[in-house]
Amino acid sequence: MKTKTIVLLSSLALVSVQAFAFHCPVDMKKIDEALAKNPQLSSAQMAEVKMLRAKGEELHKAGKHQESVDTLGKAMKLLKI
Repeated sequence: MKTKTIVLLSSLALVSVQAFAFHCPVDMKKIDEALAKNPQLSSAQMAEVKMLRAKGEELHKAGKHQESVDTLGKAMKLLKI
């Protein structure tokens, strides 16, 4: 019984990590598309969006997917997407 529980929990954890891993590139693409449309942002906001986008990609590549999603979410909020 314990073995089944451990296997189930491990599987669920792996699936959730993979879901975040696939979410990051989608968010990065949305940000890139919004930036290509020259959004009405101040230069400070634009710099922050670009910094958050770069940091999100860096976190994604480091395997820190929840942090990446959170960081990219901040950029998306500034872009109102």
